[in-house]
Amino acid sequence: MGSLGAILKHPEDFYPLVKLKIAAIQAEKQIPDDPHWAFCYIMLHRVSRSFALAIQQLRPQLRNAVCIFYLVLRGLDTVEDDTSIASDIKVPVLLSFHRCIYNRDWHFSCGTKDYKVLMDKFHYVSTAFLELRRSYQEAIEDITKRMGAGMAKFICKEVETVDDYEEYCHYAAGLVGLGLSKLFHASGLEDMAPDSLSNSMGLFLQKTNIIRDYLEDINEIPESRMFWPRQIWSKYANKLEDLKYEEYSVKAVQCLNEMVTNALAHVEDCLEYISSLQDPSIFRFCAIPQIMAIGTLALCYNNLEVFRGVVKMRRGLTAKVVVQTRTMSDVYGAFFDFSCMLKAKVDKNDPNATQTLNLVEAIQKACRDSGMLNTRRPYVDASKLMYKTALIIMFFMLLSILFGFLSIK
Repeated sequence: MGSLGAILKHPEDFYPLVKLKIAAIQAEKQIPDDPHWAFCYIMLHRVSRSFALAIQQLRPQLRNAVCIFYLVLRGLDTVEDDTSIASDIKVPVLLSFHRCIYNRDWHFSCGTKDYKVLMDKFHYVSTAFLELRRSYQEAIEDITKRMGAGMAKFICKEVETVDDYEEYCHYAAGLVGLGLSKLFHASGLEDMAPDSLSNSMGLFLQKTNIIRDYLEDINEIPESRMFWPRQIWSKYANKLEDLKYEEYSVKAVQCLNEMVTNALAHVEDCLEYISSLQDPSIFRFCAIPQIMAIGTLALCYNNLEVFRGVVKMRRGLTAKVVVQTRTMSDVYGAFFDFSCMLKAKVDKNDPNATQTLNLVEAIQKACRDSGMLNTRRPYVDASKLMYKTALIIMFFMLLSILFGFLSIK
């Protein structure tokens, strides 16, 4: 639920963390009884607890379809990610994956830990898929086919240019945005969103992950994975892996800042997409990951730690985003706040400072022009903070007394 030190440093995180923990427990209790559906929801919790919680808050007619869509694409991604599989074996699997999901007996051993369990028992996912409404099946099949073909293309192709980068991110995540829009429309809960906006929703999340995961990807065993485009990183180093070394610190941060700037170009599309959503559960499902992305980029920008370890939002702040994101004013407020945080870190001497500031100011203008900034709820309600802090102190005092009593006994 978050370390004691983090909670003491940010006592306002305690209530959202508790609320999120309760919601997660409740979601786990809603796992269906049917063996194949039980497997799907259990695996969903294991491979992505945050998405599991978000998916289980969707309306019933949509929940199962999005769950299966996520697991199918997670399975496809597991095949692509496994660098131990030879290309001549991997490519045919990626190209035929959209047909395999119709086979109740199909499975493919790859991946590690929970991902290996998912792939070894993938027939449960296929069984659940075949119980979905036909319109959902068609949407999932179409996106899986297109994504598999795109992944196969980049197995033997490096991300050289920025155009390659855009294309790879489209296959890896932009298509997810298109697929979700199709599922939302098929449910009857939303109008069909323009493909360009759906694509931007996926690209913004994917680019954030690629930026944040630099060190993990470059240190991948048995072979590193490189998604930063050569057209960008070659301005700063001879090899992409050089950026993790101390002597490249200045150039590494400059390269990082250009990557973040590239990702910020999608924000206005994301805000437009989210603002058009009508169903409250779909709104939260889409809005929360986008807020997490802008928050992560704000932390990563101008931050050498991206090349040294893991940079991510603290759990308490994540919990606050999940608990408090209810309306479009919350979204505009979060994007405005995180863009201010990023703007404050811009070094005027950075090679891309002007472009970065232009994009940040465009984001802030969009938030201000909405007219909703004054109606948003702040992440921390100052009037309640002292009260909550007092409760936390009392809680830990009671724990101390209890442990003291038990130790005497």
